[in-house]
Amino acid sequence: MSESLKGKVAVISGVGSGFSKATAELFAQKDKCSLVMFDIDKKSLEETAQNCRKAGSKVSSFQGDATKPGTFKTALDKCLKDFGRVDFLINYAGGAIRVAPIEEMDDEVNKRIIDLNLNSVIMSCRTFTPQFKKQGYGKIINVSSACDRRSWPEWSVYSAAKAAVNSFTRCLYAELRPHGICVGLVVPGGSNTGFQAAAENVEDFEWDEEMAVRPEHFADMVYQACALTRGGCATEMVIYGLAQDVSGY
Repeated sequence: MSESLKGKVAVISGVGSGFSKATAELFAQKDKCSLVMFDIDKKSLEETAQNCRKAGSKVSSFQGDATKPGTFKTALDKCLKDFGRVDFLINYAGGAIRVAPIEEMDDEVNKRIIDLNLNSVIMSCRTFTPQFKKQGYGKIINVSSACDRRSWPEWSVYSAAKAAVNSFTRCLYAELRPHGICVGLVVPGGSNTGFQAAAENVEDFEWDEEMAVRPEHFADMVYQACALTRGGCATEMVIYGLAQDVSGY
């Protein structure tokens, strides 16, 4: 059983492209869900925000860096000022940054990868949890990667960060469940999105797009997780495209 997201408020990070953009636009098109969104790329952010407004959603958007704690404080403040509540926190912001042999991964790059993919999720959840506890409800969805459970050469640092997101999410579910707060993890396989363009040494994936996981697939699964009636929680969903071999190590 599912319910409409109309009248609900969702916070979505990294809406400039890919899975996050598709999710924001689906929430707007399907139910006119109110949205608080941010991205580091101002032009892409404004395009997504405009698309959501055209679909009928109320949108509060701002340029923000997910590696900075103040970004999530701004998002929470906008939720409470503009809408008086928050129902969904969807932590999409992330990226490989650089994929290379470990000896070519310097400390600065490694820190950037961990800050963007792991620490951003921790900061986001830490910032919003007091409000969710005060409300007695809410849903947090963190986004991991097929790399958190399969192994490919040169993806070691990114994979480690995403595996940590997996463990963090499981523990947070156990911690927040008694407060009526759902915490779930969504695990995507590879897809041709802006992810490749933003990461050094990552090429477009060569597969049949009709059989690959696409942003709209991912957006639909996140929507379904959010639309579960109260009391239900999708603790983990894995979405692979049939075109991708995820046998790995």
